[in-house]
Amino acid sequence: MNTTQLECFMEVANCLNFSRAAEHLSITQPAVSHQINTLENELGVKLFHRTSKSVRLTQEGFLFTQYAGELMKITALSKARVKECRQEAPLRLVIGCRNTAELWLLRPALARLRRTRPEVLPVLRLVPFDALENLLEEESIHLMFTFQESAPSKARYLELTRCPVMCICAPGHPLAEEQTVTSRQLQAAERIAACRPPACPRELFEIQGRVMGGRSTNQILFCDNQEAIYPLVEAGYAFALVPDFPHSRVPQLRYIPMADAEPLSFGAAYLSEKGNPALGHFLTHLSQSMQDSRENRE
Repeated sequence: MNTTQLECFMEVANCLNFSRAAEHLSITQPAVSHQINTLENELGVKLFHRTSKSVRLTQEGFLFTQYAGELMKITALSKARVKECRQEAPLRLVIGCRNTAELWLLRPALARLRRTRPEVLPVLRLVPFDALENLLEEESIHLMFTFQESAPSKARYLELTRCPVMCICAPGHPLAEEQTVTSRQLQAAERIAACRPPACPRELFEIQGRVMGGRSTNQILFCDNQEAIYPLVEAGYAFALVPDFPHSRVPQLRYIPMADAEPLSFGAAYLSEKGNPALGHFLTHLSQSMQDSRENRE
């Protein structure tokens, strides 16, 4: 049973004339007859007594008018409600993050977005890097953070900042009093905490490789992700090398610049701003918040 059958039935029931019903519905008389016939076949009853001179409702047809009318009302109401929902639905911006550091990066830009575009509601997805890349390609997310060399090949890349590579350690660590460090210095230092790609950017992994050098395995604490590094470093078990994200430093740790490591390009990857004005607006806020952070740090 479909709404076309119901519309044809109700119009014929009102007019008791197939030709006039067809005119009101702006379709042909044979089309009306076909819809009534298929409805009768589905219900297994005759809805109209038809002769060459007249049309009248059967007892079953008369009974069905009340149900058909209710079905039509429900159909019209459901269409109206869905349309209202679509018109009133907030504009959503889905952002993919790999770790809590990236979530912290969002806070200033999200605050700006709420003030300037209150109709936009952000949706934050915290998932592994490989899954994020797939979600971006499927357009299930609109934006993801990434380092430039790790950016998906099909995506556009907007550099937001350049992250210096930092050696982090606890205040009581032997490296804590250093103003800068080099790879050679760190080769002779104590235990290091590290993780592998994709959790660790490839550029940083290469620097880690130089520092780890010929260390024995018991001098390396391998971690599944960047988050697992921080409690080990804070407890004094090891030092680590991390990109220095804006807004994400841990106050209890010492951050020591690496003198022989180039800053890493970090930014946002997205497929297109076309058809999504909220994305372009948010990218502007991200860039501005990163710039403010750099100026405040300087």
